[in-house]
Amino acid sequence: MGSRVAGRVVGRQPFGVFIRIDGVPSGIGLAEILAMPHGMELPALGAAVAGRVIWHADHNCQVKIKLDDWCSE
Repeated sequence: MGSRVAGRVVGRQPFGVFIRIDGVPSGIGLAEILAMPHGMELPALGAAVAGRVIWHADHNCQVKIKLDDWCSE
């Protein structure tokens, strides 16, 4: 956790966006809407995004990402 990642939005759902992670052939991450500040919008399909891994599951290689645009730090 805490690793920096970048990629492109490949799917949008009411609960968040799916991101194809650069440099990881089968890497897909999820940025959940719960981590999105009030008043912001989900990135568009095809948008380049970056953030950090905030959760992962070894057994199925799932990762959750908090996008840089969603951080106030």
